[in-house]
Amino acid sequence: MMSAETRQAERRRAAMLAKELFDEHGEEVHLADLAASGRMPRRRLEELFEDDDDLFEATVELWFEPHVAIMEEVVSNDMPPNRKMYEFFVRRFRVNRDRFRADPASFAAMCEAGAARFERVRGFVDLADHHLCEIIAEAQAEGFLAGLEIDQAMSIINQMVGSYTMPDALTYIDDKLSEEKLAHIVDAIFAGLSAEDGGARGVNTLRIAT
Repeated sequence: MMSAETRQAERRRAAMLAKELFDEHGEEVHLADLAASGRMPRRRLEELFEDDDDLFEATVELWFEPHVAIMEEVVSNDMPPNRKMYEFFVRRFRVNRDRFRADPASFAAMCEAGAARFERVRGFVDLADHHLCEIIAEAQAEGFLAGLEIDQAMSIINQMVGSYTMPDALTYIDDKLSEEKLAHIVDAIFAGLSAEDGGARGVNTLRIAT
């Protein structure tokens, strides 16, 4: 029987082989496809994975592996909260941008596969939200984002930086996205985002001009 460490390493190796096939053909790889390629025996694959969904999940884990490492490193780093939030977003954006520019077709196909089976991706999205909430809590402890509930602040911030966190945005506005613009967005968040009503929604009553 394989140890837990060996099993995890073998699953990762199989996921890497599946990703290679995915890059070659631009479509989801099933256990039968991987076995037929001769890159790993069918019996070994059946020992490692319950079904095609399990293989896909392992491939998703491989895709998000650098993102998880980045988030954990940034959150544990002793940086000011504004700097930490910027690094939290920009480092993951760089990973996606490099992947997209290296192979736009494969990147777009992977985005489509992830969108079609979002339930397999949701856990990583939730993890990112969890770590963002940690940064928000640190920011509020220093007086930023005043009056906002943490979940409310998280939702607003995610909408503000959405173009930098949703990978598929790179497929149509890559040339419009930049690290400098992202820094300005984070600066704006820390300069003025709060629960205070600044008047953008207008007034609720009409006043007669005098």
